[in-house]
Amino acid sequence: MERKATAVWNGNGKEGKGHLTTQSKVLNKTNYSFTSRFENGEGTNPEELIAAGHAGCFTMQLTFNLQEAGYTADTLETEGTITLKDGKVTSSNLKLKAKVDGIKDDEFSKLVKDAEKNCPISVLLDTEIKMEYTLNK
Repeated sequence: MERKATAVWNGNGKEGKGHLTTQSKVLNKTNYSFTSRFENGEGTNPEELIAAGHAGCFTMQLTFNLQEAGYTADTLETEGTITLKDGKVTSSNLKLKAKVDGIKDDEFSKLVKDAEKNCPISVLLDTEIKMEYTLNK
């Protein structure tokens, strides 16, 4: 399986602008720029997309882990935050709010740790991954 996206940039680094298009067209000429990346300008940025990808990947991996263990989550909500410092991604922080009926805390913790370690985006990232979660039953 392969997934593709295209980035187009016009101009210099600070005043230039670009757009991103994904194979699925969910992003279709979506704007990105210096201000959307390093300030609070309108548009997206690479770190935001990595945060979304990591949160989605982890959550889906945890869903499969739960299914294998015989559970179905009522809700899994994961917030991803990428920290960029001195031009380098220094960490990916995942905060999970989960509602899973009937699961014990220690079993849930093991499944979370496995998903954190083994989702494909976690494997790809060469950075510290921080994980927090709350479990409601």
